[in-house]
Amino acid sequence: MSNAWNQTRRMKRLAVGSMATPGYNEWWVRRINDNTPKPSQENSQSIEEHLRKLEIEKLRKAKNKSEEDLDSLKTDYKKLRLSMRTAGLGKTSEQWC
Repeated sequence: MSNAWNQTRRMKRLAVGSMATPGYNEWWVRRINDNTPKPSQENSQSIEEHLRKLEIEKLRKAKNKSEEDLDSLKTDYKKLRLSMRTAGLGKTSEQWC
């Protein structure tokens, strides 16, 4: 429905475009611009603040992932050391005697 309305409106604009006065064209541009949504003053943030928050969030996620990976590596290392002790692989030649 919305697309049909836009197409019809565009067709009318094209058909009447050559007969339009400069005043009408100015009114039309203002009307189109008035219909665009504007951010509310309460919720508006500057682009720099928004980008800064996104960057901080990205770094925080990377830090959390790094910490999880480190914990996983520590666990794997402990398991490997335990299995080496169990199998006797960590001994030197003097310790075998």
